[in-house]
Amino acid sequence: MASQLLDVFGFLSVLLRGSALALNSLMWGGVLFTAWVLRPFPQGPRTDAIWNSCRKLIGWSAIGLVVVQTCFVAADSAILSGTSGMAFREIAGANFFVASLAAICAAAVIAGLTMSTDRLGALLLIPAGIAVSALVTMSHAAARLEYRPALYLLTAVHQAATASWVGGIPYLLLALGRSRTPRLAHAICRRFSMLAMTGVGLLVASGVGMSLVYVRSPHALYGTAYGAMLASKLILLSMLLLLGGLNFLILRQHPAISAWMLPSLRRFAEGEVGIGFTIILAAASLTSVPPAVDLPQGRLSAPEIAQRMRPQWPLLETPPLSSLSPPSPLGFNKDEAKLVSFVPGAVYKPNTPADIAWSEYNHHWAGLIVMAAGLLALLARAGVRWARHWPLAFLGLAVFLFLRSDPENWPLGPRSFWQSFASAEVLQHRVFVVLIVLFAGFEWGVRTGRIASRAAQLVFPLVCAVGGALLLTHSHSLGNIKEELLAELSHIPLAILGVAAGWSRWLEIRLPGPQQRVLAWIWPICFVLIGGVLLNYREG
Repeated sequence: MASQLLDVFGFLSVLLRGSALALNSLMWGGVLFTAWVLRPFPQGPRTDAIWNSCRKLIGWSAIGLVVVQTCFVAADSAILSGTSGMAFREIAGANFFVASLAAICAAAVIAGLTMSTDRLGALLLIPAGIAVSALVTMSHAAARLEYRPALYLLTAVHQAATASWVGGIPYLLLALGRSRTPRLAHAICRRFSMLAMTGVGLLVASGVGMSLVYVRSPHALYGTAYGAMLASKLILLSMLLLLGGLNFLILRQHPAISAWMLPSLRRFAEGEVGIGFTIILAAASLTSVPPAVDLPQGRLSAPEIAQRMRPQWPLLETPPLSSLSPPSPLGFNKDEAKLVSFVPGAVYKPNTPADIAWSEYNHHWAGLIVMAAGLLALLARAGVRWARHWPLAFLGLAVFLFLRSDPENWPLGPRSFWQSFASAEVLQHRVFVVLIVLFAGFEWGVRTGRIASRAAQLVFPLVCAVGGALLLTHSHSLGNIKEELLAELSHIPLAILGVAAGWSRWLEIRLPGPQQRVLAWIWPICFVLIGGVLLNYREG
């Protein structure tokens, strides 16, 4: 059991870590929102609904943090016990175990207080601060020998600032939806704007400080996996700042005008929430790779990246199945885990030319399908009626990926359907296939009028956004640091374009008036660009 858990541990740990950071941000953001934004508006007939909604969300986010952090510490403990033979008494003294226990207890206190009283006091900041501090002790700062106190402080400020902005937006949406007068809604927005701007300033300042220690040079920013993930965070942050800037401009208008534009402000805030929590998941991915400064050797150079990324004609001819390497064993073998870059559960086995050709063929045909779907979506937007069936192309993509993405597994390979899920990479591929099927089915129904539900229209943007976010956690174990990074550099643009497509479509559906027209062109163009990136995918 431990060996099977180890095989998916890399993927699972990122998801659990990301979920813990997201829930902690939601909890901390709610505590700050009530203490800073709502405190000048005492509880009464006008604000009771707002206070109660915020109290419940804080409580549920705290409960969620207790559950997720418990799962995280249980998974870590099972891995240590199964691979090293450590007793529970030894594991219980480890830093991650003590820190997780502190975070669980602090979140449990917040959950108990919010569920048992209607009055939310500033004292909640104490257990919320303990939870933030506990998660900080499981960051890269804990492993540093130099500047450790400063890095602890910077990481804590970074996480708290993120929570005050991104984690506070859901509470702003609750408050706006329950404000009885436009004047009250406008006043709440203005106070939250001050909190958010303070959070943005601290977020950027602390991020720069940590980058000076963890990255240090421009070469490390593009030549290492840590730097590439950090660059993806910066791109997503720029998207987040764009939406935040639009909301800031709305609030700068005359109160009567900004009150009239509050529906637009709420929709932009929804996009901020989605992109913001994607950034938090990307931050969790950063904890799974060593800081760039610790990898002075084996970095990619700019010419190496340019050579791999230069446009070439796609490979559209598959090698025979019989030419592929034999299946690698499942599970963990200490004697075989001698990797240049170790992914838990992986076994070093260099890809053969046939393996590379198989993978490139899959990516190139997937690119053709996605690009065709994007072009058809553009035609449908231009008024070509038959092109509205473009989502059906993704059903073909789902079948193609299910059959060919993992030739070692059923139905092409010797591993059974259920055995294949023990591999982290296969598990991720299967999740993506399910997301594609959901997206295709719901969006085709929406486009053809077979599904009229407003909620069904949101399946497509959510699938795109979630798929892009999950792609940030996707990893390949290729036994070579440079090859792994080159594969990641091809996935990061796909993830960012997927997030951009999802949230632009979301805003197209949700925003009122002429703002929809511009957004309606953005997500199909993102699909076309995704297809172009896949068509140029190479591994050798």
